[in-house]
Amino acid sequence: MGQVLHGSAITTEAVRRAIHHSQASLRSLAKHSGISPKTVAKWKKRESTADRPTGPRAPHSTVLSVPEEAIIVAFRKYTLLPLDDCLDALQPTIPQLTRSSLHRCLQRHGISRLPEVTGAEPAKEKFKADPIGYFHVDIAEVHTEQGKLYRFFGIDRTSQFAFARLHEKATRHIAADFLRTLIAAVPYKVHTGLTDNGTHFTTPATQRPPLRSSRRSWNAGRSSGPTPANSPVRRTASIIA
Repeated sequence: MGQVLHGSAITTEAVRRAIHHSQASLRSLAKHSGISPKTVAKWKKRESTADRPTGPRAPHSTVLSVPEEAIIVAFRKYTLLPLDDCLDALQPTIPQLTRSSLHRCLQRHGISRLPEVTGAEPAKEKFKADPIGYFHVDIAEVHTEQGKLYRFFGIDRTSQFAFARLHEKATRHIAADFLRTLIAAVPYKVHTGLTDNGTHFTTPATQRPPLRSSRRSWNAGRSSGPTPANSPVRRTASIIA
């Protein structure tokens, strides 16, 4: 099998092995191989005869910032959407994102390939067939070198339409603004939402709903039955036109 050497290589692996195991002087080895003593000394010191990888030791993007890469990684891990779907969902938030830069980002973080589903694993339960416009909304923390941020996102359970925004804080006011932006961005009617963060996206019945002043309101409800204290409550909500 042929050797694959970089374009500037002036020695082969056979020459490098001979240099590494020879007891002759650097000057005589350089004269015999037709190379400089400096090159001989280099291969004398190295433990391997293979070429070292070229390029930066810590690969990084020249297009994406560190927080933007953190958004992409968190979005991919949570949604497990294909490359093109991730691109369509993230481009409104990261306008300079291209298909190639997204692919390289996923490769750098080791998530360019989606996990394969094997027969030995239990089959995942599928959601029931909901009409288009049924959104799951949630909040996730994103940790970057600059600190902690909050990623608000919504995913349609039927069409897989995804929408995300990044904020420095997670408050009810910001959550209400995100819902308004989500409703405006979706090209069809959003009729129902599902969330585990009831304290952010919904309010108790005695308080004013967060989107009452908008054209559509987020009318919150919760499942019946007792709920243990300090436990997460899954809430559904209907969009009232």
